[in-house]
Amino acid sequence: MTEETADVQQAIAASPTPAAEFADLSRRRQVEVFFSLPQTVQKSLLADMDVAQVRRFVRRLDPDEGADVLGLADEETRAEVLRRLDQDRREALSYLLEFDPETAAGLMHLDYVTVDVERSLADAARRVERFEARNDAVPTVFVVDDEEFVGELPGQALALADDESERLRDHVEETPVVTYDTPDTEVVDVFRRAPERSVAVLDDDGTILGVIYAGDLLRVVEEEASETLYEFTGVQEEESILDGPLAKVKYRYKWLIINLGTAFLAAGAVGVFEDTIAAFTLLAVYMPVVAGMGGNAGTQSMAVTVRGIALGQISLSTGSRAVSNEVVAGAANGFITGVLVAVIATVFNQSPLLGLVLGVSMVLNLVIAGFFGTAIPLVLDRIGKDPATSATIFITTATDVLGFFIFLGLARSVL
Repeated sequence: MTEETADVQQAIAASPTPAAEFADLSRRRQVEVFFSLPQTVQKSLLADMDVAQVRRFVRRLDPDEGADVLGLADEETRAEVLRRLDQDRREALSYLLEFDPETAAGLMHLDYVTVDVERSLADAARRVERFEARNDAVPTVFVVDDEEFVGELPGQALALADDESERLRDHVEETPVVTYDTPDTEVVDVFRRAPERSVAVLDDDGTILGVIYAGDLLRVVEEEASETLYEFTGVQEEESILDGPLAKVKYRYKWLIINLGTAFLAAGAVGVFEDTIAAFTLLAVYMPVVAGMGGNAGTQSMAVTVRGIALGQISLSTGSRAVSNEVVAGAANGFITGVLVAVIATVFNQSPLLGLVLGVSMVLNLVIAGFFGTAIPLVLDRIGKDPATSATIFITTATDVLGFFIFLGLARSVL
């Protein structure tokens, strides 16, 4: 995204009259800016636009893009815009709006033609020419056998044909298919397994409904990535960088209240050792070091485990080896960092015993981090909860509470 586009986005998001800001853009810039805006801002913009402005914007879009826009508008605006469009565009948009936007049908285009497998290449070429003349677009050619999907006729078969009387049967290529209600994330998986140029969308009875191109999945892939990041940090998926402060408070306060509860739990663990800390105040200096290292190590283990779950590489029933590996790695990393912090405490605080307590605590807390950072996501996945959403709070609670108990308990016994 260019710096200029980012400036325009911020101006639209911050403006009390975003429709006026949007109207000042050229037609090409409007398309570029609108589809790069967060969905919350898109809805606000459409709510501020009058019906005529929405119609002008939608009528030159591809049907699938136009359906995406009208799907965000209120029902009254949507109905009025459809009423004012020409019949062909109205029918195409109404058809696409019937489907869930987060399914294969919500991604599909209508730029396709069907040709019977017994027809010739010349017949297919004529169908393509008629479609291009009517729609000013090059269609995908799907081949059917008495309405049953067979595959796709590649464009080069028409361009390089020596004899146009040849039957299509010898040129058909196998093409992946999905049903109209397949979730868009599963469509992404289909392209990952078979990186084809297109995928056919079928109705329950096998009738062709549309076509999805690889480029259409960029938005889904980006949304998947941002959703995972948002879940990982406890931020609502709807929130964007362009939201105002009140919206950000609305999206975040519940998560922060939960974190506040776990913070009090950790504070309670520290309170048990109040006398120990009062007698040896240097412990308070090193407590954040122990807790912070444990939390970071646990988050690392969690990230690797969640990715393994997402890729189908691990589950609770097969996770014992992964847990063992993370525990051993935690012990090794704990030893390395523990030696460093022990040397620092011994040199700067002239206290070998404090260094020993810190070193042992570091080893044990990173072992705990490795165990819980792996086990908690696996357990949450087994019980049907999203580990990316829920695991972090449990892992940091475990490393904080148990880390404080170990560190302060050892200090009470040794110091």
